[in-house]
Amino acid sequence: MLKIYNTLSNKIEEFEPIEKNKVKMYVCGPTVYDNAHLGHARCYITWDVLYRYLKFLGYEVTYCRNVTDVDDKILKKADEQNVEPSVITDKYYKSFINSMNALNVLKPDIEPRATKTIGEMIAMVKKLEANGFAYAVDGDVYFRVEKYNKYGELSSQPIKDLLNGARVEKNDKKESPLDFALWKKDELHGYNSPWGKGRPGWHIECSAMSKKHLGETIDIHAGGADLAFPHHENERAQSECANGCQFAKYWMHNGFVMINKEKMSKSLNNFLTIDDVLKNYDTNAIRLFILTNHYRMPVEFSDSGLTSAKNGAKRLINSIAGIEISDKYNDEAIVEFKNAMDDDLNTSKALAVLFSLVDKIKKGIDKELNASTLVYLGSTLGFDFSLSEKEVSLEELNEIVKPLYDEFNLDKTTSAKEAIEKIIELRKQARDNKDWQKSDEIRDKLLNYKIQLKDSKEGTTWQIL
Repeated sequence: MLKIYNTLSNKIEEFEPIEKNKVKMYVCGPTVYDNAHLGHARCYITWDVLYRYLKFLGYEVTYCRNVTDVDDKILKKADEQNVEPSVITDKYYKSFINSMNALNVLKPDIEPRATKTIGEMIAMVKKLEANGFAYAVDGDVYFRVEKYNKYGELSSQPIKDLLNGARVEKNDKKESPLDFALWKKDELHGYNSPWGKGRPGWHIECSAMSKKHLGETIDIHAGGADLAFPHHENERAQSECANGCQFAKYWMHNGFVMINKEKMSKSLNNFLTIDDVLKNYDTNAIRLFILTNHYRMPVEFSDSGLTSAKNGAKRLINSIAGIEISDKYNDEAIVEFKNAMDDDLNTSKALAVLFSLVDKIKKGIDKELNASTLVYLGSTLGFDFSLSEKEVSLEELNEIVKPLYDEFNLDKTTSAKEAIEKIIELRKQARDNKDWQKSDEIRDKLLNYKIQLKDSKEGTTWQIL
């Protein structure tokens, strides 16, 4: 049975959905004001694996991941560039989706935008105000934290401790330093509301979107560890006070990506964008790098770690090349894989099962059965087996390339790999000269010899089919 660590209880619990065989899952999505970085990759790959595994177990999953498209950072960038906020959000939403597609992250079932849920946010704030959990001051609306006696449970921080450590600002309109904004006065970018023109606080956005699309109580609420406090703490407080019931049964958080012992983040300006990383490492390498570590533990970024993952991913993916894939599986491997994943998503142990299958394939043991199992289980972890390349020996490569020396008048003392690179250079020259016909002829000739070219922004690569 699947067991997961629940941040709320600080322990591993058996997973039992509220409604049998159905799972409602909410993950805090991106604030679209900049390009996604490796920290985002860690977060969304983690919950992509959870989504895939829940479906692997036979659950009917409704996965909601929001888009925060109204926020201080968005408005600041829009003002700096003298454009409408939607210009910023549309640009970076497209960038985010392209990054997720490149990482083979499945699209969620529901992807609501905050700007499309303003009415629901206002209704929730009004209800909190009517119930005495919120108060308005000069167009702003705040949540009364101390009125909710469970506040601090999620992040294991008692209210007394939070109050002792709270920063008290001069002329603060709040009744308590812990109170947080539900609605912010904003004459320039705001929406009409009972409190005047304004916009929602960040926390109320997720509460309203989750309620609208998944209902008042959900099974799993997930996100990065940095969101546990204050974002998730505040979400839980306002949702339970507005709805009068439990907000989420299980709270799950993934660890940070670290660089030089510091959390990777935009605020620290120590981040690498996903596009940057994809220039040198493909989706499978990045996914293997992330899944080698347990999702709750921090991951220390390093080129050596990613290079090792790149080699491991290539071994994993290429092991199936040339083998017919069927729907017959190695039951023993499936049991081992399930045991690993049921143990709070122990992807490190699950990967060991995959590489054990690779070893069997390499030794010629039930190749089709084990290759089919590898694809079945590997796909559950989100690996893209369409990127597999046929591995050939040096002798095989020499035989493949031999006719090309005369075809392209190449020096026969040149190695096979160098010969292919010289042909690629000839094609590049044709492309530079806009001789598209010659370029296509070179590509097609190589394809006749089972050498496939792949063009990208970084150049042209080749593989043996």
